[in-house]
Amino acid sequence: MNIILGFIVVIGMVFGGYMLSGGTMDVILYALPYEGMMIGGAALGSFLAANSFRDALGTGKSTFKALKGPKWKQQDYIDLLNLMFTLTKMYRTKGILSLDEHIENPQESSIFSQYPRLQKDHFALDLITDSFRMLALQFDDPFQMEEVINKKLKKHHHEALKAPRALTTVADALPAIGIVAAVLGVIKTMGSIDKPPSVLGEMIGGALVGTFLGVFLAYLFVAPVSGRLAAIEEQDGAFYNVIRDVFIAILQDHSPAICIEIGRGNIPSELQPNFYEMEEARQTLPEAA
Repeated sequence: MNIILGFIVVIGMVFGGYMLSGGTMDVILYALPYEGMMIGGAALGSFLAANSFRDALGTGKSTFKALKGPKWKQQDYIDLLNLMFTLTKMYRTKGILSLDEHIENPQESSIFSQYPRLQKDHFALDLITDSFRMLALQFDDPFQMEEVINKKLKKHHHEALKAPRALTTVADALPAIGIVAAVLGVIKTMGSIDKPPSVLGEMIGGALVGTFLGVFLAYLFVAPVSGRLAAIEEQDGAFYNVIRDVFIAILQDHSPAICIEIGRGNIPSELQPNFYEMEEARQTLPEAA
C-alpha cells in the first residue's frame, strides 16, 4: 500500500504546486490524451520488441508484486525451519531411506502437507527435495553440493529479476520518448506559424507536455515500481538462502538443532523469529517427526 500512497503524494504535490503557482490544467488536459497515446504506445511497443512474449507477460504479472509486497512472512520462515528440522532429524536418526516417500512425492507427504504455503512453492520444494537427493548420491567432495545449490539460487534469482530489469529499461527510455513526442508537437506548431500568438502558445505548451509526461512517468512512476519490485525479489530470495544454509550445516555434520539455528541466523532481521519463538514452535511438532 505504500506505493499507492506514494503515487498519491506525487500527483498531489506536483499538480497542486503547479496550480497554486498560477498554472492552469487546460493545456495539459487537452494535450494529455494525444501525448499519452504517443508516449505510452511507443514505450509499450519498444518493450514488446525487446522482450519475448513470455517475459513480457511475466513482467506484467510481476508488477502486481509491487502492490502486494514480499511473499514470505515471519510465520513462513518458522514453518520452513520446522520442516527442515523434521527432515534433518529423520535423516540423522533413521537415514536417508526414511525420507524416500516424502522426497519422491512431496505433494502427498504427511510432513510437507503440514506446510501448504511451502508445498505450493515449486522452487522451494524442488530445492529441498533435490538437495536431499544429492545427500543420497554422496559426492566425492561433499562441498560440491554447496556449489550446485548456489548455482540453482543464482539462476532463480537472475530469472526473478527479469521484470525489474525490463521496467528499468522502460524508465530509462521514457524521457527520450517524451522528447520525440515534444519534437512532433513542435513540428506541428511550425506548420501553423501563421496563427496568432495565443494559439501558438497553446500549441507549444501542448508540445512540452510530451517532455513533461516522459520524465514524469519515468522517474516518478516506472522507476519506483522497478526499484520496489527488485527489493521484493531480493527479500523473497532470502527464503531460499535459508534452505541452502541449513544444508551446508548438514554437510558439516551439525545436529538438527544447530542446523536450524544456523538457518535462523540468516533470516532478514525484520522477519527473524528469536531463539525462544523457535523453541516454542518446535514443541508443536508431532511426536512422530
